[in-house]
Amino acid sequence: MKKVFPLIVVLITLSVVGILLIQMSWINNAIKLKHEEFLRKVNNSLKMSAEAMQNQFMSKQSTQIIDKASRRYFLENNFTTQAFTKEELQGIVEGVLRENNINQPFEFCVLNIFKNPLFASDGFQIDDLQTAYYIGLATDNTSMNQETLYISIHEDKNVVIRQMWWIILASIIFTSIIVSAFVVTVRTLFNQKKISEIKSDFINNMTHELKTPLATISLAIDALTNEKVIHDAEKVKIYSSMIKEENKRMNKQVEKILQAARLEKEEIKLNLQKLDSHQIISKVADNLALQIQEKNGTLTLRLGATNPFINADEVHFSNIIFNLLDNAMKYSANAPHIEVETFSHGNGMLSIKVKDNGIGMDKETQSRVFEKFYRAHTGNLHNVKGFGLGLSYVKAIVDAHEGRIKVESTPGKGSSFTITLPQGNVA
Repeated sequence: MKKVFPLIVVLITLSVVGILLIQMSWINNAIKLKHEEFLRKVNNSLKMSAEAMQNQFMSKQSTQIIDKASRRYFLENNFTTQAFTKEELQGIVEGVLRENNINQPFEFCVLNIFKNPLFASDGFQIDDLQTAYYIGLATDNTSMNQETLYISIHEDKNVVIRQMWWIILASIIFTSIIVSAFVVTVRTLFNQKKISEIKSDFINNMTHELKTPLATISLAIDALTNEKVIHDAEKVKIYSSMIKEENKRMNKQVEKILQAARLEKEEIKLNLQKLDSHQIISKVADNLALQIQEKNGTLTLRLGATNPFINADEVHFSNIIFNLLDNAMKYSANAPHIEVETFSHGNGMLSIKVKDNGIGMDKETQSRVFEKFYRAHTGNLHNVKGFGLGLSYVKAIVDAHEGRIKVESTPGKGSSFTITLPQGNVA
């Protein structure tokens, strides 16, 4: 999986880049083709304009010429645009351009063989000769009467793009869909990889958590079958009590997993009632006092809220406080020093802050600490046990109570969790 995953990402990336390059190349070629088509229309317009001028010149002559050779000879020696007015020439050029679907503004000019202007539209500039399209008006380019027609078309650089707007828009839309699908696919792959890693960690943690009590129970059962122990009522009592405690421990772990599953399915229903938060905090603190003392730690309660009552589920609220205190003990490298503080808000909210002197968390860990099965890296601290469900449970229950929770932490300097719960109408 470790080798396949990067390979899939690389292949998808190459495919998307290839599609993008092909799309860009196709659009570029399409624009070039459109421009070439425009040039063909211009050249065709020049030829048609020359022919139209020659035809109208012949129609103005009194001489009747039937065969092509005579007509050609006559035009070579006699054709001149001076037989037309400027308006007539402009009308011929404009009509031909529109016939070829060239609708851009234009200017024109006719020069004689000495490059002197015979006719020019009002907006034609000398500089336009550099970029204008031109054609000789005589049938023979060596004719001494050669006159040249110049047409300057004010090309809109975006005209091709406007003509192809629907193609370009469709290309952009479908390319965006492909890129979006790529991003979603890669993100899904990363999420699946992360879920797989979390699942593996969870299985390892669960195996470790259940293996220890099972081993203890197995040893206790073996001891109970011993002839020396089976007749000793005191030892039987001790080993039986040991089996019972380890069984309770396993049940507790299994209940955590089932509880997480119920939370995911939103099956937990809250039994809301008026509770004295200070009383419950003190009760949970008393239950953990022995464990904290064994670690040479301290637990300080600063219950300063003027109104300690909240509208909450007693069991779940007790679990919230227990999980926060238990988490503070777990992630203390040295003797834990934990502080619990309460304070009231004027808007009918009660805040409970649990602060520790533990290993702290970086920004990334803080952003993920409430994810299910996620466990913070503990560095050199290897005695941290659990499934990574405690804080996700706390977050879910706080949300269910329509409260909020935030974490503040600095690596090496400890963490503080603050939950804020609504008091409702319990005041």
